[in-house]
Amino acid sequence: MSASKRDELVQKALCAFYSGGFHAIGMDRLAKETGVSKTAIYKHFRTKEELILATLRLRDEQFRNWLVRRIEAMAQDPKDQLIAIFDALGEWFEEPEFKSCMFIKASSEFQDRTHPIHATAAEHKRLLAKDFTARASKAGVKHPEMLARELLIVKEGAIVLAHLHDAKQVAKDARQAAEKILISTLHS
Repeated sequence: MSASKRDELVQKALCAFYSGGFHAIGMDRLAKETGVSKTAIYKHFRTKEELILATLRLRDEQFRNWLVRRIEAMAQDPKDQLIAIFDALGEWFEEPEFKSCMFIKASSEFQDRTHPIHATAAEHKRLLAKDFTARASKAGVKHPEMLARELLIVKEGAIVLAHLHDAKQVAKDARQAAEKILISTLHS
């Protein structure tokens, strides 16, 4: 399988796992949805879990790149960027293919914290917290790590609730909560 065919397989598998779940999508269904035979899939990935890890790495790269670009397109000032996180999320929630967070799903389907899939999901969240911390530091807040953790908690809760309820209202509420947290951090 060529590199471009492998990349295409990973992208199609990402879509299948994102919409259907990791355990629910068996190899027969994955072969059908990707248009790649099981034999060809196994030539490149020894196990389904290796393919899942490849899809998570791709999703991490895609999502974090998208989020950074959207935040920086929406706001120049670091304080405003911390709020723009939630404007970007609101856009994501409105996308027709929005089905919550692939990393939340992965960590709930692979609950053992030592499992590579769970660890990869946790690493995605750690990298987001690192980005938020850097933005909070640039904004001059007193405790940037704490602010980053608080904003990450609001972000993660918003993702879950947007999948369950009115996504527009959840995005609006999450943004307001982030504004209150930022204001209280700046005045403490």
